[in-house]
Amino acid sequence: MSRRLVNLTLDTLEDLPRPCRQCVYWELDPVSAERAHATGDPGLEKEAWVSQTLLEWGSCGKLAYVDGMPAGFVMYAPPAYVPRSMAFPTSPVSADAALLTTAKVVPAFAGGGLGRMLVQGVARDLTKRGIKAIEAFGDAKAGEADEEREGVCVAPVDFFLSVGFKTVRPHFRYPRLRLELRTALSWKSDVEYALEKLLGSMSPEKLLRPMPATSSLEN
Repeated sequence: MSRRLVNLTLDTLEDLPRPCRQCVYWELDPVSAERAHATGDPGLEKEAWVSQTLLEWGSCGKLAYVDGMPAGFVMYAPPAYVPRSMAFPTSPVSADAALLTTAKVVPAFAGGGLGRMLVQGVARDLTKRGIKAIEAFGDAKAGEADEEREGVCVAPVDFFLSVGFKTVRPHFRYPRLRLELRTALSWKSDVEYALEKLLGSMSPEKLLRPMPATSSLEN
């Protein structure tokens, strides 16, 4: 089984899961995002944001592939490029950090360490740019039956904790978490072993079979 990480580009953007490909929760301010989903084309808005961010700042996402199949992704950018970041009660993001906005692992590949592999790929990229840390807003109530609509695009707190983040500003719903890049780069990688163990027990038919929709993220 082979795995690889690639940068998010306008070409690989099409490999995002369909709901995420059409989502502009992070890329626009709350009012503009609602308008885009109601009367506009959020897919075009997403493409425009990725294009602008790539041109002005550089790589803003990573995708993981397992045997050529899209298996997960993560997106990140300076908080100045993420209008939604200022809407959180635990904002602002620290001046020395980039914001990890969203991440997802395809359910068929959950439990194989892809979440940590994606975050470590982000850490390697940001270290080259002189950035010291990654911060993120987590959802402490992700997966609950009464989950609010705006929480759907915010990754669960448990995901961030599982890949090494620490809470720097607590909140009952949306704490802000932080991962020092030197910590992420010091991890001993056991991802290949985990992936081989996971994928070795699954038939190609099972991997290719459509999975039920889920709003939770697993690393």
